[in-house]
Order: sequence, then structure tokens, then C-alpha cells
Amino acid sequence: MIDIKAYSHNHGKNMNGLALELNSVLDGTCAGRLLSQQGRRFYFPRGIIAQSAEAKAAARLVNATIGMAYQDGKPLMLSAIADSMPTLTAEEAVAYAPTAGVEKVRRVWQDLILQKNPSLRQDRISLPVVVPGLTAGISYTADLFVEDGSSVLTSDPCWDNYGLIFQERRNAALIGVPFFGAGPGLDMAAVGRALEGAAETGVVRVILNFPNNPSGYSPTQAEAEAITALILKTAQKGADVLVICDDAYFGHFYEDNIFKESLFACFASLHDRVLAVKIDGPIKEEYVWGLRMGFLTFGSRGLGSEHYEALIKKVMGAIRSSVSCANTPAQYFILQALEDKRSAAEKEQFQEILRNRYRMVKKVINEQGNHPALDALPFNSGYFMSFRCRGINAETLRTELLTRHGIGTVSLGENYLRVAFSSIDEEKIPEAYHTIYQTALAMQEKNAVLPAGHSLR
Repeated sequence: MIDIKAYSHNHGKNMNGLALELNSVLDGTCAGRLLSQQGRRFYFPRGIIAQSAEAKAAARLVNATIGMAYQDGKPLMLSAIADSMPTLTAEEAVAYAPTAGVEKVRRVWQDLILQKNPSLRQDRISLPVVVPGLTAGISYTADLFVEDGSSVLTSDPCWDNYGLIFQERRNAALIGVPFFGAGPGLDMAAVGRALEGAAETGVVRVILNFPNNPSGYSPTQAEAEAITALILKTAQKGADVLVICDDAYFGHFYEDNIFKESLFACFASLHDRVLAVKIDGPIKEEYVWGLRMGFLTFGSRGLGSEHYEALIKKVMGAIRSSVSCANTPAQYFILQALEDKRSAAEKEQFQEILRNRYRMVKKVINEQGNHPALDALPFNSGYFMSFRCRGINAETLRTELLTRHGIGTVSLGENYLRVAFSSIDEEKIPEAYHTIYQTALAMQEKNAVLPAGHSLR
């Protein structure tokens, strides 16, 4: 009979040999030092998937490795599925994808990253890994590099899912940095203080989301250079720095002075102690939200191809142990969309629709001027803008707007209200925003006349 207690104790100590091999490749690098205990345990097994990949390349007579049903060399497929996917072959529609993604899709996306970020060099970054959505990419990154009890810097306000990913899943402290002060852009002094404080531990983990959700702000050229200088200074003083670039809304820029590359391009070859991770994908860039497909790419001056391969295998271990592989037809749909000659013009048309909505929101806010209850955070890109609430509760405002006026918005904590102008037809924007302003003002005035000790909260 197995001694369960003894097995559990010994199993915790005896790390898999494949994990040890990958760790030995990464030891001595920034990536190796940044690995969490769970990250050190990850490996890609030489089991069914690896053996199937070998057989796919070499088995000439039959390939009896993978749990799929074939006939005449093609996967079996229901007619209903075939009729719904007329442009895909059976292999593209229903077969398993490789754990790291379809090779051609990965290479095409890497080419796109290099095209959109001309300061990047191909030999400085890894081949992207396909993940089942950008959220999964962030979560896998957290699994690899965020330790129980560690901390992660993020913007305040930030996307609410960061709390679930870093705090609830990884038991880390999510530290909000006040990115926006009284000025028109980023509060670089606040960012600098946060990095300096985190560096005292010897390890800095930060997630940068531009265009930012929920504020809709992207750094200017000068701000991008300032952020890069702060990260470099932190590394030069001896701290290892993990910079996660959440580029979900990349490319949706509406002003000329915005830094048009991803900050990943600034960090990917910045310093041996800086490990940059780019999380991006077609979800917003190609307008395919429901396909749930993204990419995870590494970049660091201190890493070479063997290090990137080790990191990719660790990511593959995370994928294999959670969802096995990303959606196959989604990858081929994206490949078709990227290769279709109609896509570029259609995307520009969609971008102009968003740009016009942005301009209308700006116009309404500028016409409104100073408002006693709502202060618009800086915004110049993306899908959203947000208000900082003064003297009123954001959740109470959200509820009032929804129940009384039929306007759906999102409250983030007590102080911020997010409005996704991307989903509002341009002609409806003035009415929607005027209603938001009027409702907030009425709430503030009602708060002001309540008896002492009472509040609308």
C-alpha cells in the first residue's frame, strides 16, 4: 500500500527531470531567477503530444499515436460542421493543434510584430506561442513568474481581471500605481517611486497595459522614453525586472503624438536583467473577440535561442496541463484573415469608425468643461475612457444610469466609471454622455443635502 503522506512529501522534493533540464538552461539568466516555484516545476512531457509530433513527421505507414478518428488520412467530421466551415479542410477544422500553436500562424504573427515594431530585431525575441486568449497568456505568465507572496505593480485604475489572476490565482499582492495625477498624461514621478520601492526586494514585476483599460490612454513618445529609462535604471541598480506588456488594444491609436510601437520593443533588448513578455493577439487587433486566441512572446537582451526554447517548453507545459492546446479553426481563420486582400481596407474602415467615436466623445467632454462630479482621465486610444468620480460613488452612479436611463457602464471600485465608447453609435454619444453628466450632478447635489451621517453609498 502506498504511504500517501510519504509520497506527497517526497514528490514535492523530487522535481521532474525534464523540468530540471529546462531550469539548467535558464539558470544564471534573468528569466531563471524570475521563475516562481511553480514555474520551475513546469516542463513539456515527452509523452503523447511530443511522440505524436515525431510520428506526424516520420510515420510513413500508419500513425497510431493520437486520439483522433481518421479515414483515408483525414479526420472524420460531421456534415453540419463541414457545412459551417466551408473554407477549412478537415485538418484545419477539427484536428488538434500543436500545443504551442500552428507553426505557420506563429511565424506569420511574429512577422506582424516585427512589422508593427520596426525597432525590434527577430533574433532578440522568441517565436510567439499561441494561447487560448490574452487572459490565458497573462495567467500563464503569472504561473511562471509570480511567486506566492510576491508583488506585481499595475496601473490604478486597472483591468479588474488582474486581481483574479495575480491575487486570487497566484496569491500575490497587486499594487496599484496612480498613473494619472492632475496633469494631462502619465504621472511619471509616481511610476518612478513605485519601481524604486519594489526594487528594494531585488525583484520587480510590473504589468503595463497600453492602450490602457480602463482609461484608454497610451504613452506619448516622451513618456515611452521616460518609462524605458526608469526600467533601465531599475535593472542597472541590480534588480531583476519582469515587464508584462498587455497589448490587447494595440494599434487603436487616435492622436499623432502617441508612441506607435509596443513598449515591448523598448524592453526586449534593454538589459540582461530585464525580461519582457508581450501578450497580444487578434482579439481586438483583427476584430475577432469570440475566437479566444492570443500570443505570448519573450524578449530579453540576456537570452538566446536555447533560453527561449526552454521558456517556450515551460509555457507549453502550462498549456498542456490546462487546456491541452488552443482552438484549431480559430488559428486558421486568423491565417485566412491576415492573408485576405480585403482585410486591410476593412480594418481601416473599422478603425475610422472608432476614431470618429473617439472624436465625438472628446468634443462632448471639451464642450462640457469642468464638471463638479466627474473628471475625465486622460485618453487618446483604445476602446474606453473613464471618469474619476468626486463626491459620488461610482457603483451607485452605474446603477442609477442603468436602472433609470438604460445606459450600461462599468464601475471600478468606488471612484471610477468606465465608458466603452467603442460600442456606442456615434450619433448616440452626445445624449449618452449628457445623461451621464446630468445624473452624476444630481447625485452629488442630493448627497450634499442629506442629513449628517447619511450617504447615497
